[in-house]
Amino acid sequence: MKNFIKQTAPIRPPPSSRPEYSAVLTREDDDANHDGDRAVSLSPSRPPNMAYVYGLTSFVSLGGFLFGWDQGVMAMIIADERWLRLMQPANDWSVGFVISIYNIGCVIGALTIGFFADVCGRERTLSLASIVFIIGALLQAASNTIPQISTGRFVLGLGVGAYSAGVPLYISEIAPPKLRGRILGILMMILCFAEMVVFFVDYAFFLLDSDDWWRLPLAIQVVPALVLAVGCWTWVPPSPRWLVSQERYECALEVLTRLHGSAAADEEIRAIRDAVEGQANVIDVEHASASWGDMFRGPVLRVTLLGTGIQMFQQTTGTNGIFYYAPKLFNKGGITDPKLANLATGGIGVTLFLSAWIPVFYFDRFGRKTWFQVGLIGMVVALIGICVLQQHAADYPHSRFNYVIVVFPYLFFTFFNLSWSAGSWTYAAEIFPTSFRAKGNALCTASLWISNFVVAQVSPPIESATGYGLYILFIINCVFAFIFVRYALVETKGRSLEEMEELFGIDRADAKGEGEASNTVTQALLRTTSRDEDFADY
Repeated sequence: MKNFIKQTAPIRPPPSSRPEYSAVLTREDDDANHDGDRAVSLSPSRPPNMAYVYGLTSFVSLGGFLFGWDQGVMAMIIADERWLRLMQPANDWSVGFVISIYNIGCVIGALTIGFFADVCGRERTLSLASIVFIIGALLQAASNTIPQISTGRFVLGLGVGAYSAGVPLYISEIAPPKLRGRILGILMMILCFAEMVVFFVDYAFFLLDSDDWWRLPLAIQVVPALVLAVGCWTWVPPSPRWLVSQERYECALEVLTRLHGSAAADEEIRAIRDAVEGQANVIDVEHASASWGDMFRGPVLRVTLLGTGIQMFQQTTGTNGIFYYAPKLFNKGGITDPKLANLATGGIGVTLFLSAWIPVFYFDRFGRKTWFQVGLIGMVVALIGICVLQQHAADYPHSRFNYVIVVFPYLFFTFFNLSWSAGSWTYAAEIFPTSFRAKGNALCTASLWISNFVVAQVSPPIESATGYGLYILFIINCVFAFIFVRYALVETKGRSLEEMEELFGIDRADAKGEGEASNTVTQALLRTTSRDEDFADY
């Protein structure tokens, strides 16, 4: 079955550029050349094709678009009287279950990437995820009861979870090292565009004089999902890193050449092959396919903790705690008119989209750690402003100054988007060596969805019991995140994916002889390598 799913057709260069003999030297061939030079290829040199890289990124990011769409599509639906009359939920917990079951599906869907992406290939796994997504979307749109729509939400979550882990995984493996932050930034920009658009689409359908208006924004998701399923099956090439793991070296070289040009591809194929073959010895399996247990042993444990930690802090520092419950935030801040509160909430989507362009152009200019720390400082300032303005509204409920509170959620999301939004996804997708990357990124994404679920569940009761105490809790989490970034994170700016093994000390000796220092969580996080010191000043 897996051989039917994964791409097995030869990937050849255009006829005008085909060499008369193999362009990929074996290790034995390379050793035979005493001066280390390659035999001269008869194929003409091909330049980098960044339009192709950006085109693939934008197309595969349809998965990110659907992710963003489903982040916001249900907010207006579950508050509508027509939907409530049809579904007749027993209580608020029933409505909450419709939302939370989606997050559980996302956790499971993200974890499946750890298996399917290695066995079937990155792009074919996205096709399979699209099929699951389409089934979930149709179940939702056709539902008439709480159990029916909950089932649809769960199935949809499986697809979205797979998107959220699989799309960054694929994009990181086709991106040039110096532009990886920008490439992942494009994904997040498209995701934020969906979060903005879905609010206005929901509102347009809401104005229809029909009790079934809500089915339309749920059903139209099928169209981009179908396009993504077909495109990933027929047009999107396999990841070159996956091709090397399958020992399809000629195909991997051709994909790299189409993306990065002949010169870069020549160097990359050697590095990727050496890395994959080295990791095969590390994990002691024939085809360099890591097990789940390998993710928690030796120096790989440190990488797993860093990746899951960065994705956890992305959620627990406040982003969805503010995004999900923004109307209540504005109401507590003195904006009591529901229309104005909803309008201000719509402005958050616009802010997210506009600020998402910042990392596209600037993220790769500075280190990952620099962006994370700058973002946290701005987020803390915004959270303090929310606390002050909510207290002011409680003391002076009719003051015009209360409307200033609108500024601070916008400020929060601006700083979040230029740092943690693209940054955490980039970091989690790039830090794992090839053989560990699918399972590692699956674990990191599952960590994000579990944190998302917890934040969504605990935020309302904490906010009801403490008021702006919820935002003080987010401030405390930001402080912990700053310490984590400052003292535990390893800088990865400008590094190729194949350099991560050396950067984090994942070599054969370390993996086969697991020292005592790697056996505890704290020591694994604080363990340094010589490469850490190289980036200390960035």
